[in-house]
Parts: sequence; C-alpha cells; structure tokens
Amino acid sequence: MEVKIGVRSVHRELVVETDLSAEQLEEEIKQALTADRGFWAITDVKGRRIIVPVAALGFVEIGEDEARPVGFGGTL
Repeated sequence: MEVKIGVRSVHRELVVETDLSAEQLEEEIKQALTADRGFWAITDVKGRRIIVPVAALGFVEIGEDEARPVGFGGTL
C-alpha cells in the first residue's frame, strides 16, 4: 500500500510503502489525531519508521494496492 504524507512547511511529500491495509492506516491516523499524542508513526516495508508530528500533518493520501506492470512493452 502506497501512502503519501504531506507535512506543513515542507514542499515535498513523503511517499511510504507499507504492509498495512487502508482501514488500519485510517484507524491509526484517527487515533493519533483524537488522542493528540503529539506524533503519528508508520513503518515501511523495509522496517524503517517514519514519525510525523500531528501538528505538522498536512494530509495523508492512502493509495490502493495495484499490480504494477513489469517490462518495457506496452499494449498493442
């Protein structure tokens, strides 16, 4: 699952690939925002942890799981 994270005052978005489902991500974000715990953290597929302060969170775009094409050929 690809997740794009927009951080306030940062011109580039963070792109993270995670094994979590869209429902799990949404629930974690809701909990972080309602609990006002100060930060939201996500772990990517390589085990790296990304931590974003809740106050700096601009947006979170949750992508869909999709098969990526392999190879150089196009459709004819």
